[in-house]
Amino acid sequence: MDDSTEAYLCINDPNGNRAVHCSESHAHLEEEKFRRKLKYFFMNPCDKYKARGRKPWKLILQIVKIAVVTIQLVSFGLSNQMVVQFKEENLMAFRHLFLKSFRDSSTDTYSIYTQHDVYTHIAFTVKQFLMLPSITVGNHQYEKEGDVYTPLTICQQFYRNGSISPANETFDIDAQVDEGDVLPPFSPLTTNPLNFTLHFERLLTVTVNFTLKAINLETVEYHELPDCYVFDIMITFDNKAHSGRITIDLDNDVHIYECRDWSVTDASPRNMYMLVLFDVIVILILMLSLLLCARSVKAGVHLQFEYTEFFSIHHGKHVSFSDRMEFINGWYILIIVSDVLTISGSLLKIIIQLKAVASYDLCSILLGTGTMLVWIGVLRYMGYFKKYNILIITLRAALPNVIRFTCCAAMIYLGYCFCGWIVLGPYHTKFRTLNVVSESLFSLINGDDMFATFKNMQHKSDVVWLFSRLYLYTFVSLFIYMVLSLFITLITDTYDTIKVRELISTFTPTYLSRGPLTLYLQSQLGVSMVHLRDRWR
Repeated sequence: MDDSTEAYLCINDPNGNRAVHCSESHAHLEEEKFRRKLKYFFMNPCDKYKARGRKPWKLILQIVKIAVVTIQLVSFGLSNQMVVQFKEENLMAFRHLFLKSFRDSSTDTYSIYTQHDVYTHIAFTVKQFLMLPSITVGNHQYEKEGDVYTPLTICQQFYRNGSISPANETFDIDAQVDEGDVLPPFSPLTTNPLNFTLHFERLLTVTVNFTLKAINLETVEYHELPDCYVFDIMITFDNKAHSGRITIDLDNDVHIYECRDWSVTDASPRNMYMLVLFDVIVILILMLSLLLCARSVKAGVHLQFEYTEFFSIHHGKHVSFSDRMEFINGWYILIIVSDVLTISGSLLKIIIQLKAVASYDLCSILLGTGTMLVWIGVLRYMGYFKKYNILIITLRAALPNVIRFTCCAAMIYLGYCFCGWIVLGPYHTKFRTLNVVSESLFSLINGDDMFATFKNMQHKSDVVWLFSRLYLYTFVSLFIYMVLSLFITLITDTYDTIKVRELISTFTPTYLSRGPLTLYLQSQLGVSMVHLRDRWR
């Protein structure tokens, strides 16, 4: 009986039960209307297009967004690659220029062991700094503030007072740390010889600081304007342990600026402006995607309240939290998060291109994470096809058991981490810190570098050496042969169960697998929830 027939009977009821029949008919029409509304809400874009001719604008927009976001990421990656390469090559060049007898192949920490070596290395660094324009093969120059060169400084940290006598096993130390210049700051034009004395029994660190400038000319080849770089270089002589070994480290802070005056033939800022324009277009597409997804989430929340009120009034039933969450589409939340991250990264990318900041790492994290989530969001549309949605269904079904299993396995894993750190740490480089221990054990689970882990254990204590064998053998046996195998079994069992259900099921209306409609059919047909889920899943 269609809606028009029921309306006719309501007006021309031969039995005179017009009021009762009209009330029942109105309630039935209202329920039917709400049922269709629910059914349409849970349709995929293709079904909505077939039902009402509604074009899948969000689907089209997501496809366009994937293309432009990926192009933007590749463009930024290529540009960032040149920046990273230039910084790394300059850092290596500085180590060769200012560290005496530095070797690329050196895998150990660069160290010295005598007082004479300390004075010699500091003098070598200062000499190389003064001779820089005549020895460097790059375009490195001293920094100038106006007409004055930025000076080189040699600073030290030391205990205020100290008297140490290891022979008598006595010491008297004032723990207050003072800082001061070993020598007054001097410019590159200084020719005075070095003359200073260090008190090694109280010395903590000596730092040599200076600033250099350079221009990255590699970008000219790609028709981009070169950037000007400022390198704040710090060479540290570390004597905090007072162990007879002073470690030397050279590090630099890099600042990138737009060059003030430039002239390059066949080059113009046009490419940069085109990139900025493209980034603006990407931001507009992302904002449109964000608004559409936010509107869909809002509509789902509104329908969820409407659905809860409908069942409370008409059927006196309480809707569970899990059924209410069926209206909140997690894929839309994922897309919103990815859009926010990518918009933030795109704005930061524009600022970087304008040379206002040089936060390449933060921009990489934002753009990389946003693009990753965008591509993961493609799985939502792959799920509309039965032959391609097996990954989503398997992950969704296995996730609760996997989380519970992982929590239990993590307790055992953490126990091995703490035990290995405290027992094997003094005798094995792979167990010196908790972070390194965790990385080493995770590598063992994957079968990486297993022989080296056994071999590099120092045999200074028989008890610890025997314990290390017991520790490593039990960990490898437990996690590879038991924990990892059980983890894989959880996934395969879930996959097999899903395949069996697909073979048994003759058809599976997607809208009947939803919690709200299942509850609706239960109230109308009197069929149990378990039976419905077993029937339609």
